[in-house]
Amino acid sequence: MLATSDARATTEVDTPRSRRPQLTPMLLLAPAFIMLAIFIGWPVVQMIVMSFQEYGRAQIFGADPEFIALGNYTKVLTDPIFWAVLGRSVALAAVCVVATMVLGMAIAVMMTKLGKLMRTVVSVGLLLAWAMPALTATIVWGWIFDTSYGLVNWLMTKLTGDNWFGHSWLIDPLSFFGVAAIIIVWGAIPFVALSLYAGLTQVPSEVLEAASLDGANGWRRFVNVTFPYIRSIVIVVLILQIIWDLRVFAQIYALQTIGGIREQTNTIGVYIYTESMASGRLGTGGAISVILVAILLAISAYYIRLTLRNED
Repeated sequence: MLATSDARATTEVDTPRSRRPQLTPMLLLAPAFIMLAIFIGWPVVQMIVMSFQEYGRAQIFGADPEFIALGNYTKVLTDPIFWAVLGRSVALAAVCVVATMVLGMAIAVMMTKLGKLMRTVVSVGLLLAWAMPALTATIVWGWIFDTSYGLVNWLMTKLTGDNWFGHSWLIDPLSFFGVAAIIIVWGAIPFVALSLYAGLTQVPSEVLEAASLDGANGWRRFVNVTFPYIRSIVIVVLILQIIWDLRVFAQIYALQTIGGIREQTNTIGVYIYTESMASGRLGTGGAISVILVAILLAISAYYIRLTLRNED
């Protein structure tokens, strides 16, 4: 009887009707797809079309855009300024990603060792930092590094005995990116720390206790036991950080407004804004945007492939 029931159930499950795509999930997802197509898809299509056109101030005021094929891409890819900006962006993103992942992991591990009260305090602090808008955080950090009244200059004067008042941290490109990296890492750590902490809580305590009984110290337990459990989370967070830090805009632009030298501190996000909106060269800006999107899509493709592999 049971075999007959199982066979009948299997037959019902495998019928062509059950394999038809269900309409309810598709109908529920349809509004989101429509909104994405209108507010993201259509501007992206316009940007791609514009990247193949001569589109400047004359076209903004009504002149017909001229199709120039790959002219904008040739101009961008043969411009040494573009490669300098791209290299600068990749270097800044690399520093920020490494610092964010190391500090985020350290805070996540620390949270597993804290008591309930202190863990709650740290979590609330991380959430407050995460909730602060990037522009607001940049202004606050700009005050901290202020030339005349900044806390950093006051502290450096007390520690070294030299007069640091009047020293600008934003004039020199290296110290400018040092300040920018601090702001970017400070804003990114909460997401990384809370995500990794959530992963660490899923590591079975029995496995860690068994490793301790086998004589493994804290570092060996983390490398050989803990990290394999959270490897997929670490890789996903790492890829997201690379994408976010590569297209950072608000922090760099705000620091340039406060006192940085724009030509020597542009990153790819600010460079696109400068070419498109400030200079009115929308065709060139569109070509740079398409190149950046292609880079981010390549990184995202690896992320999606990794996610699908983990699901299998």
